[in-house]
Amino acid sequence: MTDRSGGTEAAPKTGRKPRADAQRNRERVLEAARDIFSAGGAGASLEAVARQAGVGIGTLYRHFPTREALYEAVYRREVQQLVQLAVAWRDDPEPVAALRRWVAAFIGFVATKKGMSAALAVAAQSSSKVSLAVMDQIIQALDELLRRAAAAGEIRGDVGAEQMLRAMVGLCYAQDSPDWQDTVRHLSDIFIDGMARSASLPPASKAG
Repeated sequence: MTDRSGGTEAAPKTGRKPRADAQRNRERVLEAARDIFSAGGAGASLEAVARQAGVGIGTLYRHFPTREALYEAVYRREVQQLVQLAVAWRDDPEPVAALRRWVAAFIGFVATKKGMSAALAVAAQSSSKVSLAVMDQIIQALDELLRRAAAAGEIRGDVGAEQMLRAMVGLCYAQDSPDWQDTVRHLSDIFIDGMARSASLPPASKAG
């Protein structure tokens, strides 16, 4: 039966799509959670998320019954957005510029991940299925951008997506200052500059 009370936002048990207002609330919660978790610190509570999203704590729990469910939903949403950005930018006429923008977005993803509590590790990383599927999606997204830039002769072609991701993650976790994202974005630009310069250099002559 259709719920006429207006007192719940849960989807009916008839396979119907969630109501539009319930879906908007869910998206607001995920947006707020990303911002709150990225900032980290003592303010990264579920109450703070609900407050920023403009919903009651009960609404948050109707969509995400546990803290872990919210963490995993934010995590998966961030990954989906990274993949979508790579698809949107794969035909960019300036492939190196597209690569820089994607790397900046990836740094934001790591910021969200860093800002979450230890429960995130339980929710999103303790399951090998989640972790492997997520990593595979991110590697494929970056690989397409790298291959296109290399095919255009704008960067060197011997740096794989997995290698670059390891370098970026290492830079992210090596920084602890409040402005660490700015620092990592600057360092990632230097990294990409090095790849671009290497592509433009003539082959080294062999001795002898």
